[in-house]
Amino acid sequence: MIAYLGIFFMAFTTSLEGQVTYSLSAFAVSSFNKHSLLSTVYVVQGVVNAVIKPPMAKIADVFGRLEAFSICIVLCVLGYILMAASRNVETYASAQIFYAAGFTGLQILQQVFIADTSDFLNRALFSSLPDSPFLVTVWIGPAIAALFLAKSTWRWGYAVWTIILPLAFLPLGLSLLINGRKAEKLGLVPKRRAMSTTSSADNKKPSLSTAARNLFQELDGIGILLFSLGLSLILIPLTLVSRSKTGWHDPHIILMILSGILLLVLFPLWESRALHPLLPLELLKSRTFVAGCLLGFFYFAVFYIAVQPYFYSYLLVALNLPVTSAGPITQTFSFASTIAAIAASLVIKRLGGEPRPKPWIVFGATIYTLAILLLLHTRKRGVSEPVLYTAQMFLGAGAGLMHVATQLVVQAAASSSSNLKGRNRHQHVGVATAAFLTLVQVGSAVGSAVSGAIWGRLIPGKLREYLPEDAKGEAGKIYGSVREAVSYPWGSPEREAIARSYQETVEVLLWVALGVGGGGEKGKGVVGVVAVGWEEEGLKGKKIWFGCF
Repeated sequence: MIAYLGIFFMAFTTSLEGQVTYSLSAFAVSSFNKHSLLSTVYVVQGVVNAVIKPPMAKIADVFGRLEAFSICIVLCVLGYILMAASRNVETYASAQIFYAAGFTGLQILQQVFIADTSDFLNRALFSSLPDSPFLVTVWIGPAIAALFLAKSTWRWGYAVWTIILPLAFLPLGLSLLINGRKAEKLGLVPKRRAMSTTSSADNKKPSLSTAARNLFQELDGIGILLFSLGLSLILIPLTLVSRSKTGWHDPHIILMILSGILLLVLFPLWESRALHPLLPLELLKSRTFVAGCLLGFFYFAVFYIAVQPYFYSYLLVALNLPVTSAGPITQTFSFASTIAAIAASLVIKRLGGEPRPKPWIVFGATIYTLAILLLLHTRKRGVSEPVLYTAQMFLGAGAGLMHVATQLVVQAAASSSSNLKGRNRHQHVGVATAAFLTLVQVGSAVGSAVSGAIWGRLIPGKLREYLPEDAKGEAGKIYGSVREAVSYPWGSPEREAIARSYQETVEVLLWVALGVGGGGEKGKGVVGVVAVGWEEEGLKGKKIWFGCF
């Protein structure tokens, strides 16, 4: 009970921090006159979030839960320090590596801990526990951010968490430490965790180099490098191409993308031969597992095209909303998804027996798709705040229903797949959970890269086209800073031109999110609809079913 209360306390702190810093990020990059690079920051976060989950789960197995949690806290604090002290966008972006690694590490460790300590029927409910603080923090986080901007600077909005987060971790950390020592005294666990580095012949302690080499193999260091560098070299150039004088003809951008493709081609080849692959090949034989991961990828990619990372800026600039209103509207997605996930978890638990996630996934996908259509209706001048809230509520509800049910399906595939027969299946639950959340974050990185490429391609040209003649020379500053954009009086010709540029661009983003686009800025053509189907293994027998997204 103390451990779960500690998880809730830490989850509340990270949730509140996320709400506060999200409202500050646009102002942070704008202070460097680099607002357009907001998508690049999200791509860096997405890539790190994607690659850190499997190794963090392995670190927890190799060293222990307490040690893994402590590493994540240190990484978060280091990220806060670098962001608060950054003097250019490069330092701010590089800080995301440490921050995202620590933050997403805490997320996966919470889920692994819950999977360790709960049965299958209660797991869906307990897995929603770390998300429950969003019910409160979504409303108070933007207000705190506005207070920092009004009374201090955005830098202090990052710096305060270097003290608050370690204090929030103390209850959980002490619980793990005390109970770990109890287990050692009772002989339930060895006093030192080992990772097969001791020689069986003479039982001698391995050298430091041997231990380091074995750890590198355990964590599949080469696989992590191939995957993370490959994604980065493909996605980051998409957000930078608009800043290049020669655009897609820039040889550096072409070289980066080709290098990224090569690394991603090498990644599965390496994984098939790795001693400890990031993803056990047995899981890939499960249709349930593969389709669940694909669904997570697609719905997060759509969200990061349709909403993140520029929706918040759109509310500030095109609709002239204050931070105290724009923040809650943007974060209503998290609020609604949390409510939906908890409600679905309670119903699944109440029904008892074998959970049936299929209806929740199909229903959630339907609501999610309809919500994107509703979002198109909200991208109009003069739209009311209740309509904006409603659209975000539906989008979040669909995502929450899909996420909790799909994660349950993926975990079921790991624990009951016939491909894992004769092995300790439960050990794959943590790896499967990490793999699912990894693909979700890859979707976010891909979505951020696409939205950044579209934003960088359209906004500068539209500003030069719509701004009055005497203001066209300021297009670069307006493009680079949200503060500069909102500095023009509401209703002035300059502000009207800026608002129009934002509005038309977010409409394009929404059409792309719906799978419609191509043929130029104003052209429209069907790109496609993705259908996924899988074999449910261990859930009410075996059957094939399909859900459209």
